[in-house]
Amino acid sequence: MCGIVGFLFSPQDCPSEPGRLLERMATALITRGPDDDGQWIDISGGVALGHRRLSVIDLSPAGHQPMFSHSGRYVLVFNGEIYNHNDIRKTLEETLPGGPVLHQCSDVLMRQACWKGGSDTETLLAAIEKWGVRGALDRCVGMFAFALWDRLDRTLILARDRLGEKPLYYGYVNGMFVFASELKALQAIPDFAPTINPTALWQYFYQRAIPAPYSIYEGIFKLEPGQLLTLQMKGSFSASDIKTEYYWSLQTALNTEVFRGTPDDAVEELRHLLVQAVRMQMVADVPVGAFLSGGIDSSTIVALMQSVSSQTVQTYTIGFEEAGFNEAHHAKAVAQCLGTNHRDMTITSSEALAVVPHLAEIWDEPFGDSSQIPTAALARLTRRDVTVALSGDGGDELFCGYKRQRTAAAIERIPGKPLLGALLFAFNSPSAMMRLRALPVGRSSKAAANRLGALAEMFALGSPTHRYMAFSFRPDYWSSMLKEASAYDIGASNFPVSGARDMLSLVSAMDTVTYLPTDILTKVDRAAMAVSLETRLPLLDHRVVEFAFSLPSSYKVRHGQTKWPLRKILNSYVPSSIVDRPKMGFGVPIGEWLRGPLKTWAADLLFSESLQDDILNKENITRMWDDHQSGTWNYADHLWRVLMFRAWQARYGS
Repeated sequence: MCGIVGFLFSPQDCPSEPGRLLERMATALITRGPDDDGQWIDISGGVALGHRRLSVIDLSPAGHQPMFSHSGRYVLVFNGEIYNHNDIRKTLEETLPGGPVLHQCSDVLMRQACWKGGSDTETLLAAIEKWGVRGALDRCVGMFAFALWDRLDRTLILARDRLGEKPLYYGYVNGMFVFASELKALQAIPDFAPTINPTALWQYFYQRAIPAPYSIYEGIFKLEPGQLLTLQMKGSFSASDIKTEYYWSLQTALNTEVFRGTPDDAVEELRHLLVQAVRMQMVADVPVGAFLSGGIDSSTIVALMQSVSSQTVQTYTIGFEEAGFNEAHHAKAVAQCLGTNHRDMTITSSEALAVVPHLAEIWDEPFGDSSQIPTAALARLTRRDVTVALSGDGGDELFCGYKRQRTAAAIERIPGKPLLGALLFAFNSPSAMMRLRALPVGRSSKAAANRLGALAEMFALGSPTHRYMAFSFRPDYWSSMLKEASAYDIGASNFPVSGARDMLSLVSAMDTVTYLPTDILTKVDRAAMAVSLETRLPLLDHRVVEFAFSLPSSYKVRHGQTKWPLRKILNSYVPSSIVDRPKMGFGVPIGEWLRGPLKTWAADLLFSESLQDDILNKENITRMWDDHQSGTWNYADHLWRVLMFRAWQARYGS
């Protein structure tokens, strides 16, 4: 994986020292690409492209970027991996003069005459020259974000992978159109002085991360998963010249014909697809390992890795001193069963404290999921031995692993929701909820009040998508932290999830287009890239995703078990007695830490005079802090979101 940056400018308004500017932007992404750097600038064309390289496939200089196509028409900076690029090469070789003869030729020199090296970047460029951008992307299996400059048409094309594994930001700064893998590259531009986007900030407190297309800054956006952006240079240019389109969306998966086989047939087809995905994703010219929590998803991926590998797989786990959050012993049991070379590390509270000051630098816009702490520690542990790590992320979204999904489906079966919503409406007031939680009646009563408030919020809404978003994220609950909590639309009507066969399919799709890219994939990408570790997610191979959404929900939740097809595959390698247990998640004891080793740091940040503004409701936050410290209520989630916003402000001065 790598980091990409660039900008377009009117030739008459060329920035002074464009090479130095490009270098500043790219250097900000050095952990994404510590092995090499490159840039290409065309003053007359008004374009500058920069690249930082993490060498994974073809470690030679032949993989250097920016890279030109064979004809010289296209220039590419690429971040990610095209897992099937060797298959694409074979197809391309068959289309060359002497096609099948060249493809079958055993003379390595003859075959290499058509290629400068063995990188997937070169393969992608050749595919674009042959089939165009859309045709090439339709054939690609991978994760990526790239910028392609067409020298003939003077057009820039940005693209992001189907599920959103790799990030890409863009916007206008100082009259230039700019783009980068992370915001910190844009923050390196002199005189970059954006304002906070209030809609994005509301979304942050609501979802604890900022969803595409928003960024924390006004005028800077994230390219959405499966999206192409095109901008043609016509002398001057503006935001109105930007054109976006989707080359893939989850709607493609939802429109897939329903699987007609038996449940056991589905297991075997999923096994075939996952083995294929794992084989492809284990290909690298550097050491490869895997994250292993001991849960269903990561254990399945590791089991398949070990089944197709002639070598012992390296696996890694993070544990905690607090027993209620520690899965390390479960992971160790799975590792012993599969015969992997396993390493684990227990995070102490003091080690967590050492990670916290770096979080705002790693996640360069507000990110409030406290599992970022163990994820960052796990990435650092893994990088000691390997450069690539496979992970089991995506299983809960695709195969109904979250309890909230099944709860939402049950709620949709309740008749008379509008009437029930009216009866519970009194509980839908944020101020009323705050008063209820302040009553000295114990935690169970307060939890019941929270649940009533959540139901009131859900029942008052008019569609299943809006009800699920309200149930999952409770916008009224989080808005109490903002001084001016505008009623922003949660946007559920815009999600490409129409045509779901039933409620479980709908909420799985909702999580796949919201929580997965906004929280999970952002968390994993930033934590890994901060230590120059490439992560790969076999469950998010788009062929696996499309197959998962072709399955009836009764195949995913079966005999009282969630993720039933994955469990059946895993049980071929690991006894169910080792992995069948309640889901823990990758949480941390942040509530305890905020009363203990993180208390001083948190208080200084929450109540720093230099960070006070008209954004947050200091009175409500103070009450939450006091209640949390006294043990009256656990406000860890609320406080962590505020803390990560304040830490971001302190780091980036906004």
